[in-house]
Amino acid sequence: MTAYVIARLQDAPLHEEIAEYIERIPATFEPYGGRFLVHVTPHEVKEGSWGGGIVMIGFPGIDEARAWWDSPTYQEIAPLRSRHIEGDIILVGGVPEDYDPAATAEAMRAALTD
Repeated sequence: MTAYVIARLQDAPLHEEIAEYIERIPATFEPYGGRFLVHVTPHEVKEGSWGGGIVMIGFPGIDEARAWWDSPTYQEIAPLRSRHIEGDIILVGGVPEDYDPAATAEAMRAALTD
């Protein structure tokens, strides 16, 4: 089941280390089957507050996403970003192809009557 790394990064002044990070990051997720799905592209806020830039990386599964994040190769370059850009970053598993939201709603209703 596909998994995602989603980051909401605060706006920050440009810095050489950020450019280096951007150059080096793709090589860190190649061994884990990762790829950029969104990379600080413009976004349209419909509800709430979503300032800054959005990054989304897809992986074949949550184990690969975790292995990438924990890898020495990624951890070596992570400070190039984190020294200059604050943000919120999550790893999240996707839903299976046969996911049925009606079943989730049914389970919620059942829990309400218990």
